[in-house]
Amino acid sequence: MRVVARINVAAIERNVALLKRTVGADTAVCAVVKADGYGHGAVPAARAAIAGGATWLAVVTAGEATVLRRGGIDARLLVLGPLDDEDLSEALDAHAQVVVWDDEGVDRLVRVGRPADVHVKLDTGMGRLGQRDAQVALDLCDRIATTTPLRLSGAMTHFATADDPDDELFGLQLGRFSRWADDVRRRHPGVVVHAANSAATLRDPAAHFDLVRPGIAVYGMDPANEDPDRHGLEPALEWIARIASVKPLEPGESVGYGRRFVADRATRIGTVSAGYADGVRRAPTDPGEVLVGGRRVPVAGRVSMDSIGVDLGPDAGERPGDTAVLIGRDGDERITAEDVGRRLGTINYEVTCAIGPRVLREHHRDGVRVAGRDAPAAG
Repeated sequence: MRVVARINVAAIERNVALLKRTVGADTAVCAVVKADGYGHGAVPAARAAIAGGATWLAVVTAGEATVLRRGGIDARLLVLGPLDDEDLSEALDAHAQVVVWDDEGVDRLVRVGRPADVHVKLDTGMGRLGQRDAQVALDLCDRIATTTPLRLSGAMTHFATADDPDDELFGLQLGRFSRWADDVRRRHPGVVVHAANSAATLRDPAAHFDLVRPGIAVYGMDPANEDPDRHGLEPALEWIARIASVKPLEPGESVGYGRRFVADRATRIGTVSAGYADGVRRAPTDPGEVLVGGRRVPVAGRVSMDSIGVDLGPDAGERPGDTAVLIGRDGDERITAEDVGRRLGTINYEVTCAIGPRVLREHHRDGVRVAGRDAPAAG
């Protein structure tokens, strides 16, 4: 093992079960497994989410939908992202439902000429994809419902600030969407109405509607980048690397490019086999910490492409072949993706999604290895 991400699929299953209990029997859970399951492995994450009670899955690209189908996943599948003609055909080949927000999107579906389950997206304040004009979006629903071979299957939006309890936009978005969704339901009974991401799922039952779309919480991370424990979530991923070398360093000697670390005392330096090509970010200021032997040790100097140095201290007993924990627990100490995100000035989402493809993913169920290798990341 050089560097490995160990993913506990049982934790994913338990997180989804918690989310399902949160929304209750009348609301379905659509687990978002885009970006290779937020770096956890899309196919194993999808299987675990379904075992935990999810009945839908969501991705962003047609290629991600194909990966799931080739991995044997047969749950209802929604592609959230924009699709050109070629991508749309691939998504429909995967029996995925698709999202539109303008006449151009409907024209594309008509041009492809295949049966399709279609969701209309209203932009209530996110400012990205979606139709801003509620009446135009309602007319779009009418057009889809009367256009063969299309089927109007869903009405949706996405929240911008559900993770911020002090921001008023969440309530404004919820009100705008609720009014529009009521109009859609009156005209088109049976349409699936959905809006809530992880933060909204955990925040407000009024945002649950027929379906919730949790992403980050599925993997046991806090949507506000604070602490998963406050929601009862269980981080599924540990990130561990091998110590390749341990050597003494005398005062005045340095480690790494640019001599950013110069020893002020005699110490021992470990070279850990993980670098920025593996997803370890080269932060401009605080280089961070890892866990070694149940204790926190600082990163020494700049992160390299394939390795980092760590200051083990003068009395260190570690040897080559021992491990360093980049994310996870070691004894009584823990480093979370949220800890790493805050140090880097970013979020937990980016931390796990950035773990590189050459990092082996090992999947287990509470310590028992899951047979088979993960499917490759979707393109």
